[in-house]
Amino acid sequence: MISLLTYNKPLFVAEISSNHNGDLKRCFEMIDATAEAGCDGVKFQLFKIHELFSPEAILNKPDLLKRIEWELKEEMIPALSEYSRKKGLLFSVTPFYLNAVDVLDPYVDFFKIASYELLWKDLFNKCASTGKPLVFSVGMCVPDEIASALDSLKNTAINEILILHCNSAYPTPIKDVNLSVIKTLREKYTGYLPGKTIEFGWSDHTVLDSVMLSSVLKYDSKMIEFHIDLDGKGYEYKAGHCWLPGDIARIIKMLNEAQRADGDGIIAPSESEIIEREWRADSSDGLRPLLKTRAKLLNGEKI
Repeated sequence: MISLLTYNKPLFVAEISSNHNGDLKRCFEMIDATAEAGCDGVKFQLFKIHELFSPEAILNKPDLLKRIEWELKEEMIPALSEYSRKKGLLFSVTPFYLNAVDVLDPYVDFFKIASYELLWKDLFNKCASTGKPLVFSVGMCVPDEIASALDSLKNTAINEILILHCNSAYPTPIKDVNLSVIKTLREKYTGYLPGKTIEFGWSDHTVLDSVMLSSVLKYDSKMIEFHIDLDGKGYEYKAGHCWLPGDIARIIKMLNEAQRADGDGIIAPSESEIIEREWRADSSDGLRPLLKTRAKLLNGEKI
């Protein structure tokens, strides 16, 4: 079983959601683009409209039935899992009905539960019964609801839990992002379940560089989930919450560079500074370079 918490870097998981447009070939192309962008994982959603919305909701909002074409076919899961792993990506799917967990269990590396399903303890318990890492988002919630979700996992086989702060508006206005909630979650729920490891991250609906960078560099997110589209033609793209591959690749590159810049914390001249030490001001007269370097220069040495 794969552990999500052994990586020494934040995990970037691309949520394809329904931007696959029901086309397996497009799914493969999106997985390719996700891998090329430098992501660590890819995620889909498995729902059926008539098991996602109540009859009352559909009666009141009949346009919801148009989303039937957004559904991912169960029979596509094995191929998507195999292809994702071939590309070196973690594979996950969000289940939106209980039997979906059984369908997905042989193929996913971890389960994700969406913010809208936070109150559904049966779904939490079903996912946790597999023992696989569980990720869940906490958009639009209050603390008691998070605690209740965690309490439902207390006596389950699950060992790894990732809680993602998010805002459930699509797209999210910057004034409502509230990234500091990640810090609050870490302070409040680290160690909440003895014997189980809980980490924290960000699920993005902003498509803002500043938010993504801050979620990692300032708030130490261990997972960053974001919606991705291939070309602006996905079913969900027009809503305004989806990244394109080139844009997310730029963010990942910047964060990789920032991580390389962290170094080892040892106070010592770097390899690129060694030559510069020769050109420091000498303590005897305050002039550059050092006396010993001046002697080398007088001898015709190239410094």
